[in-house]
Amino acid sequence: MSATYFLGDVSLDEYFLAPRWPGPAEKDFVTALGDYVGGSVANAASVHAALGGATEFVSLLNTGPISDRLCGELQVRGVSVRHMLRQDGIADSRNLIFLTGAGQSREHVVLTVDMGFQPMELGAPLMAGMRRPGLLYTTLYRARRLRHGALAGAGLLADLRGHGRRAVFDLDVGGFAPEDLPFLQGAAVVLLNRKGYDRAFGAAPIRTLGPWLADHGIGCVIRTLAADGAEAFDGQTHHRIPGLTVDVADVTGAGDTFGGALVHALGQGQPLEAALDLAVVASARAVTLQGPASGMASATEIAAFARAHRR
Repeated sequence: MSATYFLGDVSLDEYFLAPRWPGPAEKDFVTALGDYVGGSVANAASVHAALGGATEFVSLLNTGPISDRLCGELQVRGVSVRHMLRQDGIADSRNLIFLTGAGQSREHVVLTVDMGFQPMELGAPLMAGMRRPGLLYTTLYRARRLRHGALAGAGLLADLRGHGRRAVFDLDVGGFAPEDLPFLQGAAVVLLNRKGYDRAFGAAPIRTLGPWLADHGIGCVIRTLAADGAEAFDGQTHHRIPGLTVDVADVTGAGDTFGGALVHALGQGQPLEAALDLAVVASARAVTLQGPASGMASATEIAAFARAHRR
């Protein structure tokens, strides 16, 4: 099995604490909490690497000092950036993250600097590595931008699938539209949170999605349920893993931690239910800590957390 490839965002996440999220035409004070190297797919890659997985990360960044910092931090975390794409004229990759509320009700608001929609041209060495059996973790936003010569978007993913590389799509809150289905075709996993699932499937119970999975050759659908754990359906079996009761410090990166842990377990050949269990525990541990990379932990640390906090 080759390395797992993560194609997506890495950013400088600047944190602020707000007593509440102000309404239109209102003002309020916030407290600066510092900055971290984050970005949803980069967070997932970092979790994967911390668990011992061979991790390749690819994004498109400018050539400035913030991008240098992002690449350097990923390398410290054990994530390979040897295939990183760099290009002048792109905005710095930054997120402004505002934490509001407290305890179980703590939430976050994320504002992302628009970097444009530049194509991501994948070079021959990168394509050679990806044209091997294994997993690819990405998002629809990135998949639409992929290029390699005459191959683009869904066609490029189909080429990789023909070589045994299957995609895990993190659809988060956005879900998907009918025009996105060619990208999802043949995916190993389609991963959504509650909001994304509702946008994609409405009120349909996950166990009714068998025909949809079969029509599109998709391995399984997973819906994360925040503090209530997660559920999955692979066309035959409905898996349900309950959540853990924890004190919440920062929910940023919880979904990314779930995805990174899930992909690591699946890449190691673990059954879906075991992979779900690891992902639920890892993400529960992540929300007890501050910062987008809080999900990074060894398998031993995650197992110890499960023993201490399992309901």
